[in-house]
Amino acid sequence: MQRKIITTADGSKTIYLPEWNEHYHSKHGAIQEAYHVFIKMGLEHVIASKDFSNQFSILEIGFGTGLNAIITLIESDKHQLNIDYHGVEAYPVEVDEINSLDYVEALSEKEYDSIFKKLHRVSWEEQHLITNRFSLKKRKQFFSEIEDKEQFNLIYFDAFGARVQPELWTETIFQKMHAALKSKGVLVTYSAKGSVRRAMQAVGFTVERLPGPPGKREMLRASKHSTTP
Repeated sequence: MQRKIITTADGSKTIYLPEWNEHYHSKHGAIQEAYHVFIKMGLEHVIASKDFSNQFSILEIGFGTGLNAIITLIESDKHQLNIDYHGVEAYPVEVDEINSLDYVEALSEKEYDSIFKKLHRVSWEEQHLITNRFSLKKRKQFFSEIEDKEQFNLIYFDAFGARVQPELWTETIFQKMHAALKSKGVLVTYSAKGSVRRAMQAVGFTVERLPGPPGKREMLRASKHSTTP
């Protein structure tokens, strides 16, 4: 499938798939979207709740370009938080594409350049200590193959949209997400579709509609309040 590097509205770049008319990140601002959806509404929300131990576990559904991972790593330094990060991706992005995105420069965090490259250089299916606060395991698998049980405090659900991959936004997938979260765990996603919200609620999540990132009116945050739906 053809992939193009494009510049989004906030000056940061993303990958565009013409065949699907789909972007890896919002065309209204890749970095703005990542910070709003996954950091502000996800990571900072859970940190404020204090419903976790010193070791904080995150599952990313759609590791993709590594943008969410590097931003989370930077935030782990700011908050002095130890993070165990699992990134699931069925179709890893090519190294030359990663190099063309220039995320650390766009983030004005050039000191993290070698660390960002390390995120992509380390081997898959193994746990790696990237910094003294951030460990990473990249998992090459389909989302339907996820079988984790009560392991994560937070899930970044950053799959391609339901318009192009509706099978990723079903009760079956969200049941797996619910099972993967610890009690009081949280899932955040850029999507605000009614069918997505209903699928989350059907498997036991409590779902909030929240203000969305630039270009989107709303997004969803789902919370798990028990070990079984």
